[in-house]
Amino acid sequence: MRISLPINDKNFVESLIPQKFPFVMVSGISEYSEEHLVSGFEIKEDNIFVHEGVFQASGLIEHQAQSVALHTGYKFYLLGKEAPTGYIGAIKTFEAETLPKLGDHLISEVKIINEMMGVTLVEIITKINGQIIAKSEMKTVVK
Repeated sequence: MRISLPINDKNFVESLIPQKFPFVMVSGISEYSEEHLVSGFEIKEDNIFVHEGVFQASGLIEHQAQSVALHTGYKFYLLGKEAPTGYIGAIKTFEAETLPKLGDHLISEVKIINEMMGVTLVEIITKINGQIIAKSEMKTVVK
């Protein structure tokens, strides 16, 4: 079965990443290529990173890292293979201009800078309504 973009099927998206509820911080893919991915996520009240109606910076970092995992998971899905488990190897930079609130819809663009021997260097920009709210550069590592 082939899935076409955009993808907003919660179960399918969750099948592409190793995290499970309540730790899932991605809900869709709108664009994909070998070098980039655009993911989405809506902030809901039951989210473990929401405190007093605000999605915390740690949640933003996790959303961005899971967006990278989603890129890997979808790439392996297209190849007909099971995706490897990965983790954040290092966060080089992280800047948050503002923190999202309940009901906000995050759109994150992952740009693959370099990928070698299971280590991927990425830049991630997260927006709400077209406005950049967070940027990061991190390394992710697959087992």
